Amino acid sequence: MKKEIIESLRSSFEENAHTTEGVEFWYARDLQLLLDYDEWRNFGNVIEKAKIACNNSGQSIQDHFVDVNKMVELGSGSGREVEDIVLTRYACYLIAQNGDPRKEQIAFAQSYFAIQTRKQELIEKRIHLIERLQARQKLVDSETELSKLIYERGVDEQGFARIRSRGDEALFGGFSTLQMKTKLGLHQKRSLADFLPTITITAKNLATEITNFNVKKVDLKGETRITKEHVKNNADVRALLSKSGISPEKLPPEEDIQKLERKVKADEKGMAANTKILLRKEKE
Repeated sequence: MKKEIIESLRSSFEENAHTTEGVEFWYARDLQLLLDYDEWRNFGNVIEKAKIACNNSGQSIQDHFVDVNKMVELGSGSGREVEDIVLTRYACYLIAQNGDPRKEQIAFAQSYFAIQTRKQELIEKRIHLIERLQARQKLVDSETELSKLIYERGVDEQGFARIRSRGDEALFGGFSTLQMKTKLGLHQKRSLADFLPTITITAKNLATEITNFNVKKVDLKGETRITKEHVKNNADVRALLSKSGISPEKLPPEEDIQKLERKVKADEKGMAANTKILLRKEKE
């Protein structure tokens, strides 16, 4: 996401923030527009999911989502009372977590509401972290699907490991999974993908998704045929990266993604604690 876009979004979100007794809050009707939702009904579905997530995290929904009525001005100059919701920073974060990930406003909001400070460079860093975590989860999902598909077609767990390693060889210019771990100085029992940059994780996921698609489409069976398919797809993705001057095996490792996940969860708990009691007088 470009810096100028981030700056524009940051300004918009701050202009719509309110503060009472040192607690920041936003109105749901304002947040709806900030997150690029045209219909209140659709946005209401996202809010309901966020409430469930709030409850599942052990927080009181009433502390973070407060129903209010608000007057809005009509085109004729008259006013009309509409339902609205006062939201804490934590509530806004949960809404962003459950929003449409295709919207760039959602990616920004997830980072913006997770960070107490308004420094733009921290928001940019947080967005990079979220993108990497999301890419990693997509790879987990696609590899899980591949594992199930090939098991149904006569390939056991060890065969899956061999197929994945052969795919890595094609993607990393001849380096197997174990060789890449050694090259990057990683413990052999750790997952290679936990230390890869977002671009490489995304590349692995794309190749795996194509393999999954073709295994189902052609009904490939057996380790040999599936390996050939997976190697081809990884080689094709590598060729695409090479056109942009990217060699996956030459990229440096990034911070352990498991540590980053723990940090995100700790941030969420801290955010919930810092905005636990929400503006009850707004409800009055």
